[in-house]
Amino acid sequence: MKVLVAEDEIISQKVLETLLKERGYEVIIASNGKEAWEIIQSDDPPKIVLLDWMMPEMDGIEVCKLVRELKREPYIYIILLTVKSETMDIVTGLESGADDYILKPFKIDELMVRLRAGQRIINLQEELIATREALRDLAARDGLTKVWNHYTIWEMLNIELNRSRRLKRPLSVIMCDIDHFKLINDTYGHIIGDLVLQETVKRLKAGLRIYTEIGRYGGDEFLIILQECEHTAAINIAERIRLSVISTPIETPKGKINITMSFGVASGAHNDTLSAIDLVNTADQALYRAKEKGRNRIEAAINSTPH
Repeated sequence: MKVLVAEDEIISQKVLETLLKERGYEVIIASNGKEAWEIIQSDDPPKIVLLDWMMPEMDGIEVCKLVRELKREPYIYIILLTVKSETMDIVTGLESGADDYILKPFKIDELMVRLRAGQRIINLQEELIATREALRDLAARDGLTKVWNHYTIWEMLNIELNRSRRLKRPLSVIMCDIDHFKLINDTYGHIIGDLVLQETVKRLKAGLRIYTEIGRYGGDEFLIILQECEHTAAINIAERIRLSVISTPIETPKGKINITMSFGVASGAHNDTLSAIDLVNTADQALYRAKEKGRNRIEAAINSTPH
């Protein structure tokens, strides 16, 4: 685990560095409060900080307060080192945001015990964060296909549309659904229908870039967001996906099932007036035209060439 030692006294600094390295810690040294604060703000900050109270540039209390104002994750565990032993000094140190307090000169065994306690707290907090993020991801995904659910894909579309306007970059969407999916459910049952949906999603994703977002819009209909993608390129991607979907029959316990999909493509290339609803409606209308014209095809919005 990475530990920052913020100590301006050279001998104490070297003693702490040696002790910690002998016990397997990765040690970073700061000689004043300002330097410690800069290290803490880095992209990969230490998880535990041994912070001397009295330092030049910025004292330990100031650094503590700034760290807690960050409210960043993962949590940074701070142990304040000081010769101040009065009760009010301890209160001041802890109220500033320190997690623990060790008097100088410190005993090695005591310091190691305090460090291990801090490490346990950091580990527990990381487990909680991982669990929280897993639950958050689970809540954002469709239970059957594991792609984003309706609410989440809408949120993502709004975010990407705002980004495309800000950066004046293109954005396209594809609406697609399985042709005659109701017939599959009626003929083979909903369990087989679910298998067909799952396999279809795998084929959809196989034809997309890793960072392309896809969500289950509803039933057997899916919304695909193509960042940085012009209209013609979006049509080509839709065709690639269509061919991937129809490439081979889907194997099921009730035999092989051939499926096709229809696609509607729309683009909002840094259009300041186009809303997410407008963009999706335009793609949905194109999808409807694809259905009307015989299915297993791509239709695009205005100025596009049907396939």
